[in-house]
Amino acid sequence: MIRIVFLAQLREQLGCEGIEVQAAEAKSIDELKKYLCEINPHWKQFIESKKILIALNHQYVRSNLSLKAGDEVAFFPPVTGG
Repeated sequence: MIRIVFLAQLREQLGCEGIEVQAAEAKSIDELKKYLCEINPHWKQFIESKKILIALNHQYVRSNLSLKAGDEVAFFPPVTGG
């Protein structure tokens, strides 16, 4: 399983804190994004936004990395400090 979490405002926009998917459903971050948009088309505008940040196992990622069972992927909006 791959654990997906949605953080901050994105959680509210999607109406979901997170889900788990079978590792076979997504072998990469791009495949995962596509899969998430297929299972809930309402999420597409948020998941595919160029502003959304992604972390793989608590590390920011900017490229299409491979995924494996046990990974955690977090999607979240840009954050600013005060």
